[in-house]
Amino acid sequence: MKGMICYYSGSGNTKLACEYIIGNLKGIEMDMHNIVKDGIPDLNNYDLVGFATFTDYWAPSILIEDFIKKLPQQKSKPAFVFNTYGFISGKTQKIFAEQVTARGFKVIAGHALHTPENFPPMIMAGRANEQAPNDKELKNFKDFISQLNSQVAQLGKGKELKKGKVKGAMLPAFPRTKAKDDMGEKFIDEALCTECGVCKASCPYVAIRLDPKPIFDLDKCYGCWVCFNHCPTKAIYTNKFRGEGHYPKPIDGLKEKLKV
Repeated sequence: MKGMICYYSGSGNTKLACEYIIGNLKGIEMDMHNIVKDGIPDLNNYDLVGFATFTDYWAPSILIEDFIKKLPQQKSKPAFVFNTYGFISGKTQKIFAEQVTARGFKVIAGHALHTPENFPPMIMAGRANEQAPNDKELKNFKDFISQLNSQVAQLGKGKELKKGKVKGAMLPAFPRTKAKDDMGEKFIDEALCTECGVCKASCPYVAIRLDPKPIFDLDKCYGCWVCFNHCPTKAIYTNKFRGEGHYPKPIDGLKEKLKV
C-alpha cells in the first residue's frame, strides 16, 4: 500500500512531526508532499492521504485550504488531518476535517500536537512553550499513530474504514486579515542585509522580490512571519519586533522528542 502526507510547514515543526508519523507507520509506504513547492499531486495510486499544517490564527493555514480546493473530487478515499500548534489549536481540527471532507475524502482520524511556539509575538510575550509537547501530549501523539497503524492494517485487509471523530474547540477563527494587520509593515536593515535571497525563496505567498534588497508586496503578504524567522542576519524587522523572537527551525528539544 502507498500513502502520502500533504503538508505545509513554516518553521519545520509540522514537517518534523510528519516525518515522525511516517517513521512509525507500518505496512504502508508513505511519501511527503510539500504543498508550496510540489504543486498538485496525482492521488490515484495512493490508498491513504494525510493533510498536515500548523494552526494559523486558530484555523488551518489559508495555503492548505487553497491547496485542498484544487484537488480533484474524491470518492471516500481515506484521509487523516493533523496540525501542530504553539498556544491554542482552536477550531483547526474541525475546520480542517470539513475542508478535506468537502473534497470527497473520508476523514478517519485527526490529531493536534502541541509544539514550541514559532510566532514571534507569542515568543516575545513569554509564551515560547519550549517544553512542548509534555509527556502526556507526546503519549497522545503516539496513541494517534498507533490508531493509524490499526487502520492501515484494516485497510490492507480490504476492510472499509469508519469515519473518525475530530476534536475542535468552541472558539471562533480569526479573520484572515488579522495576521497581516498584526504583523504590520516590514522593513530592511540595509546594514545587515546581504541580499542572499532567503526571504524571497522562503516566502510561500510570493510576496517578495529583490531589487537588489527585498521589496515586500503588502497586497500578497499574509503576515506569516516566514521571512522574518528565516532571515539569517535578522535584517527584516517590523514596527514592534527587531532582532529578537525568531524561530527559524525546530529547537533541539523538539527534535530529540520526535527522533525516529
